[in-house]
Amino acid sequence: MIDFATAFAACPLVAILRGVRPDEVEAIGDELVEAGFTLIEVPLNSPDPFASIEKLEKRHGGRALIGAGTVLRVEDVARVQGVGGQLVISPNTNIEVIAATAAAGMISMPGYFTPSEGFAAIAAGATALKLFPAEAATPGVLKAQRAVLPKDMPILIVGGVAPTNMTPWLAAGANGFGLGSALYKVGATAAQVGEAARAFVAALKDQPQG
Repeated sequence: MIDFATAFAACPLVAILRGVRPDEVEAIGDELVEAGFTLIEVPLNSPDPFASIEKLEKRHGGRALIGAGTVLRVEDVARVQGVGGQLVISPNTNIEVIAATAAAGMISMPGYFTPSEGFAAIAAGATALKLFPAEAATPGVLKAQRAVLPKDMPILIVGGVAPTNMTPWLAAGANGFGLGSALYKVGATAAQVGEAARAFVAALKDQPQG
């Protein structure tokens, strides 16, 4: 089983498969893992999401961390764990969900937007933070937050991310990205997702180092 630090170091990109169906998720997962992705999220407002999480975990659990997004209720943390999921990702800073995730030994990646929310999430046991919705923020906002948030707390940018706009976020202190409709949208074929995934991985590798 891969751990978060290893997965994130290998590829700090979260694939957000909102709307994916269980009958197509394995082929899409194959393309993502082949492209180098190690973090895959099935939002709970997708069709039969727990079935998709279970299929991905059985197929790729040794090479990638699989889990749920849009986790809004404490009881769903146990459901994710019950099908083998390890990631619990939320759009909000729900202290109870974060604490339940941490208590279960799972990876908590809550959404935050302000330093107050960020510090509350960290205190509750968050593994990483996601700045969401990033469309409503700027790299300057992140840079200011980075001055006070712990340097060792990974921050991912989620919302409006494309291969062409990652550079200013990384320069401001971002550690990774969550990729939604630019990577997968309902109706996309596995091959199309694979092509988009490879473009994101290539763009990340082309970023200036240090």
